[in-house]
Amino acid sequence: MRQEQDSSDQIIAHFTDVSRGTLADRMGVTVTAARAEQVTGSMPVDGNTQPYGLLHGGASCVLAETLGSLGAALTAGPGRFAVGVEISATHHRAAASGSVTGVATRLHAGRSIASYEIVISDDQGRRVCTARLTCLLRDQVPPGGRPVPSGG
Repeated sequence: MRQEQDSSDQIIAHFTDVSRGTLADRMGVTVTAARAEQVTGSMPVDGNTQPYGLLHGGASCVLAETLGSLGAALTAGPGRFAVGVEISATHHRAAASGSVTGVATRLHAGRSIASYEIVISDDQGRRVCTARLTCLLRDQVPPGGRPVPSGG
């Protein structure tokens, strides 16, 4: 169990480092646990709202794709990478303050495709959004890209 936590911590530190200046960084996405089977992270509502002061649906999709893509990259493994090819989201309720937490759970892992369900909840544990992400898993990290450590 300790080795799994060390691996998760290493992946989170690497993700935080390579995410500086990216959309996920600007939106305040933080990853708190990372394994190929499940990735957890959060994001503040403040700064990620639409004009009515509610969490923007696109912000929920950014959180979902960030968490699911990280899981897919871990599924792909060393020397491979993941790119999102499809995302769908159902917005169940509004969030106007605090933060939202997403849990991306792997639904399928094949050689070329990985799919995740991402459940996003508010600070009271109420479901705000359910998303589904499909990622294409490819060989060789693209030029300038930074691979995610395999964690083990």
